[in-house]
Order: sequence, then C-alpha cells, then structure tokens
Amino acid sequence: MYEKFVELLVEELQIDREDIKMEAELSGDLGINSIELADLVMLCEDKFGIEINDDDIRNFTTVADVVNYLETLNK
Repeated sequence: MYEKFVELLVEELQIDREDIKMEAELSGDLGINSIELADLVMLCEDKFGIEINDDDIRNFTTVADVVNYLETLNK
C-alpha cells in the first residue's frame, strides 16, 4: 500500500520520491495544502475503490496515517 500511495504522490502531486517517508508530514514536510489533500483523497478513492469519511481526513497528518488508513479499508 505504501508504494501505491507514494506513486500517487509522485505522479499526481509532483512530490519528490526522496522526500516521501512514512513519518513525513503531509503539509509540513511535503507541502500539501488543503486543496491538494482533497484531490489526494479523491484520487485514493478512485484508485483503491474506497470511500474515505470526511471526518477521518482530519486525522491525516503523516504519510503513515494515510497508508495505515488505506490498509485498514483494503482488508
């Protein structure tokens, strides 16, 4: 799941692969703003065939937060 999520960040948001680590903060380290986060959520929903609850998005602080969330939905 981590690699698939990294691919989304690299391909869709043009984030350097070297900057993406599990502990990287989405906004602080990767520079993802609220609009890009909304886009990222929609991309994840499309790519993984899931629906992400709006309330859960508030918990997405790091790459690990998103990856762990996606893993729980894809079980």
